[in-house]
Amino acid sequence: MTQSASPKQDRPLLGMAMMLIYCAVAPVIDVFAKLAAAEHAVGQITAARFLVQGALLLPIALVMRLPMLHSARDAALIFLRGLFTLAATFAFVWAVSIMPLADALAITFVEPFIILLLGWMLFGEEVGPRRILAALVGFVGVLIVVRPGLLNFGSAALLPLAAGFFFSCYMLVTRALRHYHPVALQSTTALAALVVALPLLVIFDGSGGPLDAAMPKGIFWLWLIGVGIAATLSHQGLTLALTLAPSATIAPLAYLELAFSTLAGLLIFGDFPSPVVWLGIAVIVAAGLYLIHRERVNLQKPAVPGDPTAF
Repeated sequence: MTQSASPKQDRPLLGMAMMLIYCAVAPVIDVFAKLAAAEHAVGQITAARFLVQGALLLPIALVMRLPMLHSARDAALIFLRGLFTLAATFAFVWAVSIMPLADALAITFVEPFIILLLGWMLFGEEVGPRRILAALVGFVGVLIVVRPGLLNFGSAALLPLAAGFFFSCYMLVTRALRHYHPVALQSTTALAALVVALPLLVIFDGSGGPLDAAMPKGIFWLWLIGVGIAATLSHQGLTLALTLAPSATIAPLAYLELAFSTLAGLLIFGDFPSPVVWLGIAVIVAAGLYLIHRERVNLQKPAVPGDPTAF
């Protein structure tokens, strides 16, 4: 997550409201994607998401005269960011096309644990035993959710796990690009994703696989465009939330997305998680909330060199 504004600029209630908007709108992306998957390939749905996002945000960025690139290094990072979010979106859209929304989303909540472990292993970030244990417990919760999926859907149940991994990489790259305006960053990221996605759709046209695009008909135009609109609105809500309130304040609200996703899956597709899946969700949420608690504790007390309990 990006850093919040300075304390004088913090508006926690408004930030929490923006986070609630994100949690309510984000499952709409999955609903539209699942509906579109009845007629269209996963790759086409993924490309539509970034095509609409770019079409909506790029004109705004140009009117606002926002700087789009500061250096060649940033251009490489933005391309990498686009590649990661493209892969995460592709994996998750594929997952929800065959799995219940809540099951797939629950598995992607492995993301904060992966970020913690990658930060520790790749960047040498100091992480204490409590947070490592919480991450391992969170992974156990993910395995509990994955197991029924493996029985019902086979290896496709691992797609949300892949989505969580790629989104973690996306978030880590984003840390190095926090000096960009959110509208500019989302615009260039959409363009980077399309640079990869559109040629693949052309190359694999007629292949009959997940990258074989087809001309939309009737209501499917709405589903494809809806994926992009919902994604753009929800992620702008998330960005605003992170600029209005500290991440430790709004992070616990992210789990409300599971509630909205479960409700959407029940009302629209008749899906409801099994008791085993609910057990896994409970473990994931508990471990995630504990990580947030340790983050708050770490921020509130002075750092002591060599203190393993600080993290």
